[in-house]
Amino acid sequence: MTDTPHKSDVAFIQALAELLRENDLTELRVKREYGADDSLDVRVSRGGPAPVAAPAPAAPPPPQAPATAPAAAAEVPEDPARHPGAVTSPMVGTAYLAAEPGAAPFVKTGDTVEEGQTLVIVEAMKTMNHIPAPHAGTVKRILVEDGAPVEFGAPLMIVE
Repeated sequence: MTDTPHKSDVAFIQALAELLRENDLTELRVKREYGADDSLDVRVSRGGPAPVAAPAPAAPPPPQAPATAPAAAAEVPEDPARHPGAVTSPMVGTAYLAAEPGAAPFVKTGDTVEEGQTLVIVEAMKTMNHIPAPHAGTVKRILVEDGAPVEFGAPLMIVE
């Protein structure tokens, strides 16, 4: 970015911070290109106790006895983001499972998909971004609802 900030950049950054707060997001990142030698690359994030508290539920409780160990393991939900077949959101935005309201979804649980096939759309900054299947496989789980807000790295689907 040039040494002279654009006045509109300050308002833009303030709007991003407000969007972050209103939607209870943890991070937003935006890059604006003004010209060949002029751009703005902004990352707005907020810290707090939420990131510290999030890893705690992932640890399973210690089994009390061999008879209760399978029941305790069944109660601990699997972290879909760590699944090897997880398809994650490459950006903050809104997830859409179909091309338009009322249309058939791109995929359903149990569908076989090819590498590169559109699985979901993530709208960010009024741009529709098609999220392709990273590899061929079967859609095992759809982890987002149509129209739901998603964060960067949030798991969208499991494709095995």
